Formats: sequence, C-alpha cells, structure tokens
Amino acid sequence: MSTAQEIVDAITEHVGNDKYSNWYAGIAADPEDRLFGYHEVDRKNGKWIYDSATSNASARSAEDALHRAGFKGGPGGGDSKTKGVYAYKITSATVE
Repeated sequence: MSTAQEIVDAITEHVGNDKYSNWYAGIAADPEDRLFGYHEVDRKNGKWIYDSATSNASARSAEDALHRAGFKGGPGGGDSKTKGVYAYKITSATVE
C-alpha cells in the first residue's frame, strides 16, 4: 500500500513525457476489473498502472491530484472502502 503522494509520483513517472490529458485516472475497489473489463484496456499492449492506497481518503486524494494535473476522469467513483488507484493511456479502443 502506498500514500497518495507515492501513487501520484509513480503514475506521473510511468506516464513520463506524454501529455497527462492523454491519460485517464480513477479509483476502484478492483482496479484490474475496472481497467480490463469496464475500460477495455488491452492488458498486453496497453499502457496502464495501478496501486493500492493506504486508505480511501488517500485514494481519493491521489485521484484528485491526478485530475488537477490534467488526467481525464471525474470524482465520485467507488465507495467508502475503495483504495485502488489506476491510470491508463486513452486509445480508440478504450472506453472512458
């Protein structure tokens, strides 16, 4: 489990020099299901990352920081127990 800042740092490092607006960030109780099921990210060829936060508040804080930095997405996902934070590169095959 990671703090909000550790998650933000890991995700922004993973994105590198790409524009943040080309990426989507969110929270989910099951990030893999959300990434590869709902958003239809290609597990093998897609660009994606996720981590588990230390608390729901940390997950929401990381999500908010990523959105303020320019990532696509919106607040309000998950429930009070959600700790997973994920991001993926948006493509013509993904579902936002």
